Amino acid sequence: MFPEDLIESAHRTIPVAPVRFESPEARAYAPPKNRWWLHILLLTLTLFTTTLVGAHMQYNFNHNLPFFDIERDLDIFTVGLRSPRLFMGGLPFSLTLLTILMAHELGHYLACLYYDVDATLPFFLPAPTPFTGTLGAFIRIRSLVQNKRVLFDIGIAGPLAGFLFLIPALGVGLAFSKVIPGINHQGTIQLGTPLLQWLLERAIFPGVPAADIYLHPVARAAWVGMFATALNLLPVGQLDGGHITYALLGRSHKWITQTFLLALLPMGKLWSGWWFWAVLLFFFARKHPPLYDYTEIGNRRIKLGVLALVVFLLCFSLAPIIS
Repeated sequence: MFPEDLIESAHRTIPVAPVRFESPEARAYAPPKNRWWLHILLLTLTLFTTTLVGAHMQYNFNHNLPFFDIERDLDIFTVGLRSPRLFMGGLPFSLTLLTILMAHELGHYLACLYYDVDATLPFFLPAPTPFTGTLGAFIRIRSLVQNKRVLFDIGIAGPLAGFLFLIPALGVGLAFSKVIPGINHQGTIQLGTPLLQWLLERAIFPGVPAADIYLHPVARAAWVGMFATALNLLPVGQLDGGHITYALLGRSHKWITQTFLLALLPMGKLWSGWWFWAVLLFFFARKHPPLYDYTEIGNRRIKLGVLALVVFLLCFSLAPIIS
């Protein structure tokens, strides 16, 4: 590099553009830039699809209709298009859900920044799914993780951050929910009740059966957040729970992954979606990239690992969707 005084002298004599001198190796290993336009586009599309789903939920909630009836709710993505008022009614669901998902992914992203690990901003995935309007979000890690402690911290940061946001969302959503006898036995599809939801329902609606509590769309968004948190904390392969397990237990991770994948097969009798996830994880996320690091993980991280297990149990449901 030229000294600054020589560069300034050159600019005073000849109007030239500044020149950067880099080796070919430096250019080859320069981290790629974030494509802001793509992140913003995907987030905007996801906000649109989740708001359409939320508008449908809010319409059914306002009119005391079942959460979802496949024979009646074929227009799930058209309710919000009937008027701006109906569309805006879907925002409580969409904004709550996207906040929880964003908190999860930013937990990973900020941990990567802290440890100087190159990662992308979150990619959101819009999708015409009847309960969510999205397939979630993810970040891409584009550089090597230095050691087990860094792997652990990046893996656990997402679920814990998302969990901190979904707790108040669930509490507020339940506060706006209402009691309609037998409402959750109506319609063609019902959602399971994770332990955290069951505990808060007992506190807010003491003595009221879960089948009689009609969840507000904000509580539905928190339910989706719980489902995503539990799914990510499965101790399998390259999921967040897999990263945590690999950092804590090393080579035992392989056997734990195989055990949980096998456990998903009988669970498929309760919800057929577990068979889909078992196949998907087996072929695309079963193996964890090796990390040759033999340093101790430390007692503090072991305690955080136990906390992640508690979060998993609070958010997990054997039969998330009942039809």
